[in-house]
Amino acid sequence: MDIGAVYTQWATNRYFDEETRKELTEISGNNSEIRDRFYKELDFGTAGIRGVLGAGTNRMNKYVVRRLSTAVAAHILSKGSKAKKDGIVIGWDSRNCSEEFAKEAAAVFAGNGIKVYLHTDIIPVPVLSFSVRQLRCAAGVMITASHNPKEYNGYKLYGPDGAQLSPEDSKQISRIMLSITDYTKVPSFSFDFFKTGNNIKYVDSGLRSAYFKELRKFIADKEAFKKNASKITVVYTPLHGAGAKWIPEILKDSGVANLITVKEQMAPDGNFPTLNLPNPEDPAAFTMALEYAKNADADIVLASDPDSDRTGVYAKAPDGTYAMLNGNQIGVILLERIIESRNARKIMPVNPFVVSTVVSTRLTKAMCRANNIEYIDVLTGFKFIGEKIMELDEHGDKNFIFGFEESYGYLPGTYARDKDAVAGCLMLTEAAAYYASEGKTLFEALDDIYRKYGYHNEMQVSVNLKGESGLRMIEKIMETVRASRGNITGTAPSTYTDVKTSEVLHFDKDGKIVSKEKTTLPVSDVLMFDYGDSWFCMRPSGTEPKLKIYFGGIGDDLDSAHDKTVKLKENVIGKIMPIIKS
Repeated sequence: MDIGAVYTQWATNRYFDEETRKELTEISGNNSEIRDRFYKELDFGTAGIRGVLGAGTNRMNKYVVRRLSTAVAAHILSKGSKAKKDGIVIGWDSRNCSEEFAKEAAAVFAGNGIKVYLHTDIIPVPVLSFSVRQLRCAAGVMITASHNPKEYNGYKLYGPDGAQLSPEDSKQISRIMLSITDYTKVPSFSFDFFKTGNNIKYVDSGLRSAYFKELRKFIADKEAFKKNASKITVVYTPLHGAGAKWIPEILKDSGVANLITVKEQMAPDGNFPTLNLPNPEDPAAFTMALEYAKNADADIVLASDPDSDRTGVYAKAPDGTYAMLNGNQIGVILLERIIESRNARKIMPVNPFVVSTVVSTRLTKAMCRANNIEYIDVLTGFKFIGEKIMELDEHGDKNFIFGFEESYGYLPGTYARDKDAVAGCLMLTEAAAYYASEGKTLFEALDDIYRKYGYHNEMQVSVNLKGESGLRMIEKIMETVRASRGNITGTAPSTYTDVKTSEVLHFDKDGKIVSKEKTTLPVSDVLMFDYGDSWFCMRPSGTEPKLKIYFGGIGDDLDSAHDKTVKLKENVIGKIMPIIKS
């Protein structure tokens, strides 16, 4: 790519609007800024693109959306007339430019003769996934950047099953997109023209009722929930996101009489004015909500991210203070409630299975083993959980009961194929209400789970390495660790897995390889090390310029499990830091 030539085209060609040309003219002569905006295209990640808003090929803007939508349209048309007729449904969240990008995508699809359904207002990600299935569309698009900072937006793609796009379809769309090298040759279409001609139809409000009906099915004892829920106090914040228009309604309808919403954060706003980062994984995002909780003596404090697929929670501890549950702890609490409630009412399906990711807690596997439930590991990304639902539930003879990943994503059923904060908030409230009726907090319930199945501790480290040089450093670290073939810590693991090469190595206690096999996981740049009572996994982020490393420890109590995790983390980070500094 000739960076200078592409920059000049964007800054001067009248194909690009005046605002874009002005923005780029203002950085004339700033070579580092020009390079950062144009040295590459936005990466087509796990199922779409995500980037900082602004002008340039390495930014999120309507021209990047137009180019990608053109590639998606070509992909749909390649599948024949039925896919074209089945069409595509588009949703958007509260981020800046989300509605503009949604309408740009809708115009491109309609201009290519593809039937378009468009949501009239902001929606959660799981509602988009549900919409694909409910409307029987060939595909879906969600305009969102999830929990990224306010400077970001993105474009997420879904297949006909409502799951994030499959790797095969992603590759095809990426190939088509990369073949479009001249943005000025991409046709533009008028949204208003196609809306007037009814080529673009708005989604009927009946879909909302259908979605809520599905969620209520996962409360095993609705009368008990109503009774218990009326006795607890819940604080909720949508963090200026789409959950504001969905989560309070279903909680109130389910019996939560004492629901307090954080009024300063209820208005959808892509600038997230009360937050540094709209992420329910970040304790700072709960600052306002916790003040409400303390004043009201609330039992739990819930938060969802801007596109309402991630669920975070603070709960009252036995000493009366509030503490945060991490994504793994939330996952095992919800799974235990699913198991308990279904077994109590004798409604556990035959051949039940649970899906989680290779970077999530190993406690899930122990819980499933103890309850005769099949457990399945998949790579990071909810699309892989969706694939297993399609393979084993929809097309097989097994029954999916729960899926989650440690990054605060949960799904209790097959109605959607992506993580669901609306369901997450509902289920966490049910769990809190149930355990409160037994005189327990969620933390005391978690202690019961540890005593029953084993003590596990997990930690995550993100190494931020921004820009072009950062990408090269992430590659260098991965290749250096890969070259160690399992001995990066100085102690051989019992099992080492390189998902990129599909290689699994088993070591004896002296560090000698005793056997080799192939992993069944799809090829991905992921490394996994299992030491029996501790483990770690590392991978480059698919959406952000960072290296993610996950650690876990298993012990006779929480302290020993924690100590094993910390020791392994310090060892691994100690080996990686010299690579970064070199």
